[in-house]
Amino acid sequence: MENWLTKRAKLNPNKTALIIEHSDFTFSELNSTVQLCASKLHNKLHKGQRAALFISNSFNGYIAILALQQLEVEIVFLNSRLSKEELDFQIHDSKADLCIIDDSSNHEQIDKVDTDKILLSDILSLKSDINYQPAAEFHNESVTSIMYTSGTTGRPKGVLQTFGNHFYSAIGTSLNLGINDRDSWVLAVPLFHISGFSIMMRSLIYGIPVYLVTSFNENYINKILINERATIISLVPTMLKRLLNKLPSGSSYNDHFKCVMLGGGPIDNWTLLRCNMIKIPVIQSYGMTETASNVVALNFRDADKKVGSSGQPLFPVQVRITNAKREGIGDIEIKAPNVAKGYLNHQDLFDKKMTSDGFYRTGDIGYLDDESYLYIKGRKDDMIISGGENIYPEEVENTYSKVQGLENIFVVGIKNDDWGEVPVAYIMLNENANLTAEDLKGFGRDKLAHYKVPKEFRLVTSVPTTASGKVLRRKLNTVDYEKL
Repeated sequence: MENWLTKRAKLNPNKTALIIEHSDFTFSELNSTVQLCASKLHNKLHKGQRAALFISNSFNGYIAILALQQLEVEIVFLNSRLSKEELDFQIHDSKADLCIIDDSSNHEQIDKVDTDKILLSDILSLKSDINYQPAAEFHNESVTSIMYTSGTTGRPKGVLQTFGNHFYSAIGTSLNLGINDRDSWVLAVPLFHISGFSIMMRSLIYGIPVYLVTSFNENYINKILINERATIISLVPTMLKRLLNKLPSGSSYNDHFKCVMLGGGPIDNWTLLRCNMIKIPVIQSYGMTETASNVVALNFRDADKKVGSSGQPLFPVQVRITNAKREGIGDIEIKAPNVAKGYLNHQDLFDKKMTSDGFYRTGDIGYLDDESYLYIKGRKDDMIISGGENIYPEEVENTYSKVQGLENIFVVGIKNDDWGEVPVAYIMLNENANLTAEDLKGFGRDKLAHYKVPKEFRLVTSVPTTASGKVLRRKLNTVDYEKL
């Protein structure tokens, strides 16, 4: 395929490509800025090399990503919330030739890593390389991005994502949402996360503007969605709840607003009901780093009748359930052109996740209904087995979401001599809430099988999350708590 950025700059030179705070840039202006940056970076990097990128949601970070693509340099995205040790591992595991650091980010930890580094601001002082030429084509099989995914065991693994992966992901999303040239996407999730980077790629492929949000400020984002012609925003459940809690009473989003594209984990029915009451369409979706974003999503017409479902497989995607047991619940497997190429330095581990007929074993469990709508029950590793009974944490959490005064609940299993495991709940209460453990246990006994009711409720002020806001269940047992 022809270079996406240069192609878009030819097709729509005067159309807005990027809006950040009080500035906007056309595709022509964006291309010119990116090519200047790439010509300077060419003094440091060449085709086939690898650059680690430590950025925030900034204009310079956005430009750096696109510039590296022009150079045909593989981008290793670094999570800005990682420790020095974690950053050190990923930089050296990836064998990055250079680490590029965003001045606007908090780079105290990465400064300690022993590697060749350059600040984005220092790139501007470099001379342009007169021999620089942008990539003429983006090849489907060429790796453009590497994102480290944190497994439940062992070291994180670098997922090799190709241009073809991102292209087919964008096409599937476009066909599902009915994207047109008057759409625009609010990018409030991290650029270094697949959900953020995929929005950048969609902008080039669709030819639509991106509203780049530099930090997650609920009032600012709500203002954009109310006053601007923003049509789509990608969020995780915690972000959506924060926006709803700060939305002025009686307000609604602009008349052109299409939907919240929701990913990153299950959402409770009460939050969906709140959105429905104020006419904020929510499109639940399912995807992962290894599938270059979404592979399953609801569409508008089904959002109300299929509450709780992640939707149907997108057009290029096949989904099947294997090893199904009671209620048809089993292992979710995916086959699609947007499934990643493999794991960096660990192709053997990736190959073990692939079936002989080309399906990727996701590690998630769920079921398909009679109309092929997918329902996610959770991670196979998160499932609690108590006395031989399967307990799905998300089911328990969704049930408890209806309790007034309970802000958040996260259920995990702990070892028990009698039952093998029993569920316990880490909870956060609203201000002035007056709930007791007996209140919560009583509610659970009325709504759930007795073995699903948490045996203990642990009050916490915060929980560990990923950069995109997904709760890290395996780290909950490290959190200080007060027994309710």
